[in-house]
Amino acid sequence: MRVAVIDVGTNSTRYLLAEVACGKAQLLEADLKITRLGEEMTSGRLGERAMARTLAAVVAFWRRAEVAGAEIVAPVATSAVREAANREEFCRLFKQATKLELQVLSGEEEAFYTFRGVLAGMPSLSPRNALVMDLGGGSTEFIWQERGKLKLASLPLGAVRLTLEAREEEYLEKTKEKLAPLLSRLGRKELVATGGTVTTLAAIAGGVKEYYPGCVHGQRLTAAQTKELYAYLKGLSLEERRRVPGLAPERADIIVAGTAIVVAVLELTRLPFLTVSEHDLLWGVALAAAGCVEGVGKEPNLI
Repeated sequence: MRVAVIDVGTNSTRYLLAEVACGKAQLLEADLKITRLGEEMTSGRLGERAMARTLAAVVAFWRRAEVAGAEIVAPVATSAVREAANREEFCRLFKQATKLELQVLSGEEEAFYTFRGVLAGMPSLSPRNALVMDLGGGSTEFIWQERGKLKLASLPLGAVRLTLEAREEEYLEKTKEKLAPLLSRLGRKELVATGGTVTTLAAIAGGVKEYYPGCVHGQRLTAAQTKELYAYLKGLSLEERRRVPGLAPERADIIVAGTAIVVAVLELTRLPFLTVSEHDLLWGVALAAAGCVEGVGKEPNLI
C-alpha cells in the first residue's frame, strides 16, 4: 500500500511517501519545508503569515502525493497546532485547502508513533533498553518501556520554543531545570534521538555537505562531540552559522538552542553517546495508516 504522511510541525512541514507491506515501510520520497508555524508561539496563537506559509507547503505535498499515486494521505499536526488558541481555525483552513481532515496528535500519540517509527527503522534495538527522544521545535518527547508498559513524557521544550523564551546564555541552565526531574529517575538506557536538530548535528559531525534522506541514520553522536559542536556553533554569528556545511540556513537561528537540549540530555543521563534515527513520527504514522499498528486517531494504550 502506498502511503503519504504530511507532518505539520512547529518549525517545519514534512512529507513522507512510503510503500508499506507486512509491517515494513520502504521509503519512496521524503522532503521538508521550513515553515515556522510556531514563530509566534509566545502569543498563544498561530500567525496569519505562518499559517499561509504552512498551508502552501501542505498543498504542494498533497499534490505530490496524488501524482505519486498515494492510496492514503495521512496529515498530522504536533505541538504548535496542539497548543494554539486558534487551532480550530487552522484545521478549518487546512480542510478547505486539501479536503483532508488534519489529525492533531496529543503528546501521547506523538510519542507512541515516534516510538513505533524508531523501532521499525532499527530492528536490532531492544524496546526494553531504549530511551527514545524526539526533539522538535515546540516540544520534546521521551518514550521508554517499564515493566512491559510504554511510558512517555511530553515536555514543552523545543528548539524554536527555547530560542523564543530564553537568552542564549540561559539555554543549558533552563533546559536542565526542565529535564532533571524526569531524567534523574531513569536508569541507564540506549538513547536514540530523532528530529531536525540531531540529524543536523550528525550531518555536521560527519562532514555531510548537503543532507539527503538516510545519510545519518544510525550514526552515533558522542557526548564530547555534542559539547564541541555546542561551543563551536555558539561562537559563530548567525551569518557564519548559515554557511556551515550540513546546516540548513533556515535552521541557523535555532540550532544553538536545539544543541543545548541535546547536551543537557547527555549530561543528565550520563550516557556516552546517542544514536540518530531518521525513522520517526512519520514512519510510525505511515505504518498506522496502513493498519500495521494502532490507527491514527485512536488513543494508544499508554499507562
